[in-house]
Amino acid sequence: MATARLVYVAPWWTYWLHNFPHFNFTFQRVDNTFRPEDKNYQQSLVFLACVAAAGLVLSALLLSIYLTCFCCQRPEDGDTKRPDACCVSWTAVVTGLIICSAVGVGFYGNSETNDGVYQLTYSLHNANHTLGGISNLVSSSLGSMEVGLQQHLDRLDEIFAQRGDYIQALKFMGQMADNIIRQLTGVPDLSKANVDLSAAADKSAYVEYYRWLTYLLLLILDLVICLVACLGVAKHSRWLLATIMVFGVISLVLSWLSLGADTATAVGTSDFCVAPDKFIVNRTKDFLSAEVSHYYLYCSQSLPNPFQQSLTIFQRSLTTMQIQVQGLLLYSVPLFPTAERDLLGIQRILNQTEFNLHQLTAFLDCRGLHKDYLDALMGVCYDGVEGLLYLSLFSLLSISAFCALLCTIPRAWTLLASRERDYDDIDEEDPFNPQSHRLAYNPSRVSQVHSFCSYSSSLGSQTSLQPPLQPASSLPQSEYMNQSMLFGGSPRYENVPLIVGGSPPPSYSPSMRTTYQSMTDAHNRHFGTDFQPV
Repeated sequence: MATARLVYVAPWWTYWLHNFPHFNFTFQRVDNTFRPEDKNYQQSLVFLACVAAAGLVLSALLLSIYLTCFCCQRPEDGDTKRPDACCVSWTAVVTGLIICSAVGVGFYGNSETNDGVYQLTYSLHNANHTLGGISNLVSSSLGSMEVGLQQHLDRLDEIFAQRGDYIQALKFMGQMADNIIRQLTGVPDLSKANVDLSAAADKSAYVEYYRWLTYLLLLILDLVICLVACLGVAKHSRWLLATIMVFGVISLVLSWLSLGADTATAVGTSDFCVAPDKFIVNRTKDFLSAEVSHYYLYCSQSLPNPFQQSLTIFQRSLTTMQIQVQGLLLYSVPLFPTAERDLLGIQRILNQTEFNLHQLTAFLDCRGLHKDYLDALMGVCYDGVEGLLYLSLFSLLSISAFCALLCTIPRAWTLLASRERDYDDIDEEDPFNPQSHRLAYNPSRVSQVHSFCSYSSSLGSQTSLQPPLQPASSLPQSEYMNQSMLFGGSPRYENVPLIVGGSPPPSYSPSMRTTYQSMTDAHNRHFGTDFQPV
């Protein structure tokens, strides 16, 4: 049962990238045919990278204008603080989500690109093994025919000098050997290509390793910036925000540079992937005929093997020589015993050459090299270019997220500074309020505010149940002592005996008077009566 041949079809995204406009440095249109040696074509790819550099300059200019306008504007009123804090919070959340999504896309694109390059290097190593095997077999067979066989024939000429029929057989074997040499020299000399596929694969793997590592570090940096930014907002740390501001600028620059490099590489690779056969035929026309190139590039059953005739002549010549050697061994050795050694040597050479012929026939078949060629194209044009597109998307998302982050950090900085200056406007639920963080670690302030808020809220919820106010003189001395022990003897709570005994404590101060007055006003608002101390 015949197996279907694999056929390469360029993916749609390579055609889309191939149609990108190509301009040189003088803004002239350049043909988008893949020509890596042409200077105009090289300039067209560098021009695409320069577009990303122009985007970096433009974004830096816009950010500078925004920060300048923000620093020059007057501070806003206190009534607008809460909407700003809410806007900053939501912007930080959305920016974090975008950065996390960008990092996920970047990891996938980096992995796809690495898989594509790995498949390319693997195919190049296999193809280099095949081509190296062909060269070794040809050189080995040529050496055996030209050196080893000729030495044995020369010695046999001296031994069979008196037998003309044997000499004629030796001359016929020499002619067959010349036929084999001519057929072997007809095999293309791949050394003229001046390209070592194994070296090219090793260089590609070396560059890919550092490219993969660089993107991995960039992805980790973006993720760390996102996490530290969230930590800085939660901890109300201005030095963390300043650090994120610096690293955000660095990541923004790296994202623009990676976008330019990915775009130029993707477009150049797509130019090759649209018509790879044409490029390879043009590069190999100096040492390979068009018939041989098409045979390996397409490997169709309708295309004949260009080496089939040479291999057939090779096989027939070997068979003829083996028949001649067998006849000489049978008839000449009884007469010339010294000729046996040389005849057996010729037989060993012919057997080894026949073994090389079978291996050479397998190597010259188009299926092995064509499969390696298709695997390399699939790796580069499918996985590789697709991974570069995902990396470009990662760069775009990172640029958008970091621009929003750099615009948000100064506003968050201003909000944190205003919260520190304005201690009276305390909003404990505001994540940008540093005073709420301090309250959590100030036991006296927390207990004072919490006891008052819980006491007043409980009274407000029970408006229908208002117990009569007990006179201050009815409180026993034991209750006063319990209250003193409850508050640990702290001088801040000596306002309690002020209500009971009607005389100020020894540590009475204007600040305690303010606290006492605030508690009295709260009582009057909830109970609707005027509370006067005895």
